[in-house]
Amino acid sequence: MTVETVTPAIKASINFGPIKGQSKTKKDLKHLRPHTHISSNFDDLKFNAAASLQLQWSQEEQLSTPSTIADTRLIASPYNDAPHLLDVETLDTQSRLLALALSFFKPVRDDYATGDYLESFNWNEVFDLVKAFAQAEGHVWTRQSFYVVSFRSKLQPGVDNGHLHALDAYSHQEAIASGGLLKYWFGTKNEERRNLATCIWRTREDARLGGRGPWHAKARAAARELYESIVFSTMELVIEDGVKSWHIGEWKDGHA
Repeated sequence: MTVETVTPAIKASINFGPIKGQSKTKKDLKHLRPHTHISSNFDDLKFNAAASLQLQWSQEEQLSTPSTIADTRLIASPYNDAPHLLDVETLDTQSRLLALALSFFKPVRDDYATGDYLESFNWNEVFDLVKAFAQAEGHVWTRQSFYVVSFRSKLQPGVDNGHLHALDAYSHQEAIASGGLLKYWFGTKNEERRNLATCIWRTREDARLGGRGPWHAKARAAARELYESIVFSTMELVIEDGVKSWHIGEWKDGHA
């Protein structure tokens, strides 16, 4: 797929003001509004891309406190509390730019749990933003691949939602602590108890390391009691030079 020209609406969303002590012409995409200024409502974060509000600084906004100036922790999942935040300063430039663009990630169709994966999300908007963010920093994007995982599931009837939530939340904390998880998104189960979750990792090795913790082991052990079915898919996301095009396809053995 090719990336369309960045629209005025997308340019308007990249409304970063100067950070104290910096040139007014520099666009710094590392500093964010603190996560405490953003909604912690799951629906806002899942379906309205509320995390993107961390990036929307106006030229007039006064950044007066050290915590505001220094914060580099991004809401990169439906969980908005400190153990779940992604420190973008730990990432290479291109992974950081993609993570920031993925703060705008959201579904664009109601049947995402069963619908086509590529058609279920606002991918074109995300990659338009990757391109715009790179240009704002004066960065020349070079071809890079990322590791994508999707989980399509059907829950058992009468499942213990508290137990399910704990397994998911603590597993996500393990993955964030391990490093390289750029985005985790999950939807809301439909009337047939079906759902979709997806992860976008920097590399396959990051995903392997992130899944080695004790909470991931507990989640795997509990799978039969929690789910009627799980379909696990691995994919490769490739963003070409200059973000001129991108594609997501099946992961094939032999990739790094």
